[in-house]
Amino acid sequence: MQRILPLVAAQARPRLIGEPVSAFADEVKAALEAQPHSKLVVFPELHLFGDEDPDLQRAEMLQASAEPLDGPRVKELKQLAKDLNIWLVPGSVCERGPEGQLFNTQLVLSPEGELAGYYRKIFPWRPFEPYDPGDRFTTVDLPGIGSVGLNICYDAWYPEVSRQLAWMGAEVILNVVKTTTPDRRQELILAKANAIVNQVFMVSVNCAGPSGKGQSIIVDPEGNTLTEATDEKPQLLTAELDLAAVEHVRTHGTENLNRPWSQFREGEPAVELSVYQGRINPATWTPPSYKP
Repeated sequence: MQRILPLVAAQARPRLIGEPVSAFADEVKAALEAQPHSKLVVFPELHLFGDEDPDLQRAEMLQASAEPLDGPRVKELKQLAKDLNIWLVPGSVCERGPEGQLFNTQLVLSPEGELAGYYRKIFPWRPFEPYDPGDRFTTVDLPGIGSVGLNICYDAWYPEVSRQLAWMGAEVILNVVKTTTPDRRQELILAKANAIVNQVFMVSVNCAGPSGKGQSIIVDPEGNTLTEATDEKPQLLTAELDLAAVEHVRTHGTENLNRPWSQFREGEPAVELSVYQGRINPATWTPPSYKP
C-alpha cells in the first residue's frame, strides 16, 4: 500500500532574529507554491535566528531570543501550520528550558495547530555552539502516512542517533542543518550512509548562502539521491516519498541483498558493546514496527 509524503525542503537564507512570524508565513506560503499539495514543509536549523549576513550566531543574541515552548513564538507557529493545513518544521528554535537552559530545539507543528513533537539537539557542535544538550530522541507519527525522526545538523555525525530513530520506527529522518563550513561535503556522504545502514529516507536541508553552504539533499532508503541542490543558492526541493519503500527495502534487501534488520537468528547470543556499557540483544534488534 502506498503511503505518500509530498514535501518541500526549503534551502533558504536565515531570517533575522526578531522578525515577525508573519514575515515567515509569507515565506512558507511561497514555498507551498512549488508543490501546492505538499503535506510537509521543512526549513533549515535555526532558520528564524539569523543575526548577520553572513550569520555569526552571536551567543548573546541567541540567549536573548530564547522562549519556552509555550511562549508566543511557538503559539504563532502553531497557528500558521493550522492556517495552511500542513505539517510544518520551521527548522529549530532557541528554547528556554524549564531550568533556564538554552536548547536548540526542532519543532513539528501539525495541521491541527498543535505541537506534535519537539527534539532538543543532543550533540551541539562543540566548542562552537552555546547550547545545552538534550537527553532524548524523538519520532513523530504523521497519521495515515508514517513516522518521521527528528535530527539536527551535527547529530548526523553520530551514527547512534539515526540508528536509534530508525529503531523507534522512523521511516524518514528530517535532518535540519545550518552548515556554514567546508565540511558540508562530508555531511552529504553521511546523509547517504545513514540512509543506507538504517534503510530510511534522509532529508538533509541546509541554509542557503551567503551564510550557509547549501547543497541540501533528499536520499532514499538505498542511498540513492532523489533530489539535491548543487550549490548554495536559495531553492526549494520537492519530493513525493513513498514510505512503503522502507518496508520493501527491509523485506527484500538493499539492492535485493542486504537485510541488516534481519541479521540475527532466534536464540543467538547478544553482542557486547563495551563502549556503551550495553549490548545488541538479538531479541530486541529489529524496530518494533518492522516484522521480518
